Amino acid sequence: MRFLHSFVPSLLLVAAAGAAQAASLWGFEDAALSVGSKKADKNVIKFSESSPPSETVRFGSSDSLKVLLTAKEDGKGKRPHQAFLVLQEPSTGLEAPFPMTVKENGKATVEIKQADLPVQLATSAEPLRASLVLASFGSSQGFNKPVFTVEVTREVDAAPVVYEKPLRYGKLDEIHHIFRADPTSPPKTASLVFALAVAATVPAIFYAWVVLGANAGHLSTALSKAPVAHTVFFGSIVLMEGVFYMYYSSWNLFQTLPVIGVVGVATLLSGTKALGEVQDRRLAGQR
Repeated sequence: MRFLHSFVPSLLLVAAAGAAQAASLWGFEDAALSVGSKKADKNVIKFSESSPPSETVRFGSSDSLKVLLTAKEDGKGKRPHQAFLVLQEPSTGLEAPFPMTVKENGKATVEIKQADLPVQLATSAEPLRASLVLASFGSSQGFNKPVFTVEVTREVDAAPVVYEKPLRYGKLDEIHHIFRADPTSPPKTASLVFALAVAATVPAIFYAWVVLGANAGHLSTALSKAPVAHTVFFGSIVLMEGVFYMYYSSWNLFQTLPVIGVVGVATLLSGTKALGEVQDRRLAGQR
């Protein structure tokens, strides 16, 4: 019997402690709601858990909605792990949470502008329900109840809310690549004009030779001393002009470059020997 007398009070104490622990919950006090575009024009509304605002709050396009309160656990100011003001459209259930900035003593604040609202809520035709969510780790019961209603309005001169389609990953339309046509040679008319302009300089060269006293009598001497060099050198120059003509008329770049390389090497080797022969005659005093 003595054991039972000592055990029963202990059970009662444990049960009382469990009941007290289960009764602990989150709440708030000193709540204030302000709406307005300027500090002087803001309308401040006081409310609490037991007496929410009786009228719907009008939220204009140029206004900012601000809520200040003190979060409490068992009547003591404390910082909860989660603190949100949730705006919800009652008919569709669409909602948007806005986290509150909370200090260690439980002082919490949140400020919302219409630009922060999703387009579905910003264009809602019915008042939005504002709920407060306060919760944390532990056994204390969280707070999640509606505290006031908000009617989103827009001024006449305000810019309309434009819905932007979100980026979604999925099958895209087939892409048809359009490649540019292969490069072609310039118009033959333009090429002919430039060819005639170049050809017109040939008589001018012969005229300059006559005026300057070119000695055509050295032609036989030059061909006798270096016949292959002079013939190949002059022929390579003419052939190079022919290569350019073929490039402008029908060849492409890959057909032209190898031929230019071969003709260029022949011009370099034969020209070195041919011009060397001319230099020897100049040094010998033959003009």
